[in-house]
Amino acid sequence: MGARIPLPRESDALLVVDIQNDFMPGGALGVRGGDAVIPVLNAWIEAFERAGQPVFLTRDWHPADHCSFHERGGPWPAHCVAGSSGGEFALGLHRPANAVVISKATTRDAEAYSAFAGTDLARQLTERNVRRVFLGGLATDYCVLNTSLDALAAGFQVVVIDDAIRAVEVHPGDGAAAIESIRRAGGALVSDGPLE
Repeated sequence: MGARIPLPRESDALLVVDIQNDFMPGGALGVRGGDAVIPVLNAWIEAFERAGQPVFLTRDWHPADHCSFHERGGPWPAHCVAGSSGGEFALGLHRPANAVVISKATTRDAEAYSAFAGTDLARQLTERNVRRVFLGGLATDYCVLNTSLDALAAGFQVVVIDDAIRAVEVHPGDGAAAIESIRRAGGALVSDGPLE
């Protein structure tokens, strides 16, 4: 594993983005190498669990006729429908008993790539006195990107776990461009060097 896991501080939270069956290889909207992030994220989850710091698990939780689906003119095949096996968290993902699940994109006529869009995630982080968010999951160029940017806009420090993300790459280079956008907005990667 490439990234060193720092000892979580009292003001840290871990945000695990959309580790769901439909985003695994072979799923309805499979991300190449998406399953490889699970053991990396599990190590981070266990570190936060040991430290008593909050772990949030986000998920797409779409209605069956969501606006992002091909059938309604959207860009994606149907995926992560609420209550479906494809929407379930991927097998092997460690889910602490006290992990907070954040469901997003739950309204048929609204897309929500960010875990902050239409949810109470910001409030929950603030109530726990979180100031810094470590973040990994799928996919780098969509939900990781938008969640990171919204977290920064909401005033949280953001550290993306470099070996716990994978991109869809609809266009070659989308993943690298997403990371650059996060950096430009003030986010960091674990591989950027020692964390303060």
